[in-house]
Amino acid sequence: MTILAIVLVVIVVGAILFFVAAYNGLVRLRNKIDAAWAQIDVQLKRRFDLIPNLVETVKGYAAHEKETFEGVTQARANAISAQSQGPAAAAQADNVLTGALKSLFAVAEAYPDLKANQNFLELQEELTATEDKISYARQFYNDTVRGYNTRIQSIPSNLIAGAFHFEKREYFEADDESRGPVKVSF
Repeated sequence: MTILAIVLVVIVVGAILFFVAAYNGLVRLRNKIDAAWAQIDVQLKRRFDLIPNLVETVKGYAAHEKETFEGVTQARANAISAQSQGPAAAAQADNVLTGALKSLFAVAEAYPDLKANQNFLELQEELTATEDKISYARQFYNDTVRGYNTRIQSIPSNLIAGAFHFEKREYFEADDESRGPVKVSF
């Protein structure tokens, strides 16, 4: 009888340890996703801060391109407000902003003096570096979401995930237009 009691205690302790480890693993992944999203948010805000300076620099050279400037400004405002609406809305607004920035750079293409302007070149370089950081942050976020979603859908951790309402997370996805190659030449 003592051996049976010991085996039973070992099984119960093992089940409790498994439960605690699985639950804590899910919590760690969920928090990692939140931190990754915060990093995307930081980089997007950095980009949003650079855009007005870039627009003002280009405005001085291309005063008659009002529609392009208004489009970039509106896209920036929409992207900022979409940040609080989750990855899908943020991705969609970000894709619109990327398109508006392409238009802005196309305007700059028509002005040789602007292309040589040091302030414009520095802003363009900053924006390019920020875009690279955003791309990395999105990739890290999506990798983390993939790991989390896999964990909450896999046996046996899906039992714990279901019991404690761990919800599937959305990926930060580009739209079809943003997936193609971008060519901006100066």
